[in-house]
Amino acid sequence: MTANRRVFLRHGAAPLLGVLAARPRASAAPARGYFPPPDAAGGWRTLSSAAQIRKSAGMELERLDQAFRYTATTSRHGGLLVVRRGWLVYERYFGRAARDVTPNMYSVGKTITSLCCGILLDQHRGRIPAGLDQKVFTETYLPDAFPLSDPRQAGIRLGHLLTMTSGLREGNTGIVRGQLVKLDPAPPAPKRDQDQTALRLPMWTAPGGGYSYTSQGVHAASIVLRRIAGMELQAYAAAKLASPMGFGGWGYALETASGKLPHTPGGAGIALRATDALRLGYLLLRGGNWAGRQLVPESYVRLCRQPSPYNPHTPYSLQFEVNADGHVFGAPRDAFFKSGAGGFCVYAVPSLDLVVYKLASVTPRPGAWQPPYDLGFGSPAATPDESRDNWSPAPADQFHDGPINGDAGTRRTLELVVAAITA
Repeated sequence: MTANRRVFLRHGAAPLLGVLAARPRASAAPARGYFPPPDAAGGWRTLSSAAQIRKSAGMELERLDQAFRYTATTSRHGGLLVVRRGWLVYERYFGRAARDVTPNMYSVGKTITSLCCGILLDQHRGRIPAGLDQKVFTETYLPDAFPLSDPRQAGIRLGHLLTMTSGLREGNTGIVRGQLVKLDPAPPAPKRDQDQTALRLPMWTAPGGGYSYTSQGVHAASIVLRRIAGMELQAYAAAKLASPMGFGGWGYALETASGKLPHTPGGAGIALRATDALRLGYLLLRGGNWAGRQLVPESYVRLCRQPSPYNPHTPYSLQFEVNADGHVFGAPRDAFFKSGAGGFCVYAVPSLDLVVYKLASVTPRPGAWQPPYDLGFGSPAATPDESRDNWSPAPADQFHDGPINGDAGTRRTLELVVAAITA
């Protein structure tokens, strides 16, 4: 996503009607001891009737249906899945989306990069002793960056890369202490290989001097991980996260318009089955613990869900948007989540024992290369629903400003799901 879509204002996502009235207090009786087995072994425990959902999960089915109908106005294909108190209380799709479809979730993949870096910092402390404070544009960690294209790169710390404050830029927008800064257009970038594109981005400010959304900066963090771990990010994620949590088919989008990528993209491209995206959110909800195994250090997950000292400019932590400032007005302040292009989003709200997954799709643009909706890691239905293949966002008229902004759509979806919780 581009930086100009990531400007955060305290009331930037206006609450929908009824959200404030239904805003709940923290839930009771969290299901701390429950963890779902893999789908092949039975999967999530479920609730079906409105009465069951109200009694066991404390949610109103009718309001969840309202949230789903809103979600269907934000993308061509998609769905809404909700887990509360360990119960899968809602799972509904539209268009070509389905449980076993594996679309490119784009920037949601950044969460995997971040969590894997958190694991790496714990397991290889001797190799990266300063942790997130480690300066990484050195010949030890990023030798292929030398000679540095800008001397300021020497000050970039791992924490800067993971909070979008490295000073590297892709777009024409930055944010400094909450204020939008328009940047001069960057000169055309020369054609480089995958890693060199990330390592030689232009700098727009000194490290820590401002926020600018850059997928390539997160890819640079994944290069550090690859060098220390001695394996590709996907292999590391498989061993540390996917296998212990029982993911089904999953992978990364490696095919691009210019050919196959040689390395796992650290900044985008994860493709998960819908119920496995919920497992990712549930891992966050449980502080990095999965069925008694501490997969991600709890201290690192704690850093992911709160404002970061590496980013005093926006409410964006270690690849998660955090709501500590209340800019998502109808959601608790401990909510944290990560969205991806087109409106994908994985949410975790600890105080409500709530996990949500908003499944979406990128609307094709004329003349633009687009990957297939399903990347083929799962087992989708033999006859997908093609009824929405020609869907397009509602145009502007006297009632609407135009197509729903992706970030606004993800925040309002969360508000509506929270509104379904009984007080």
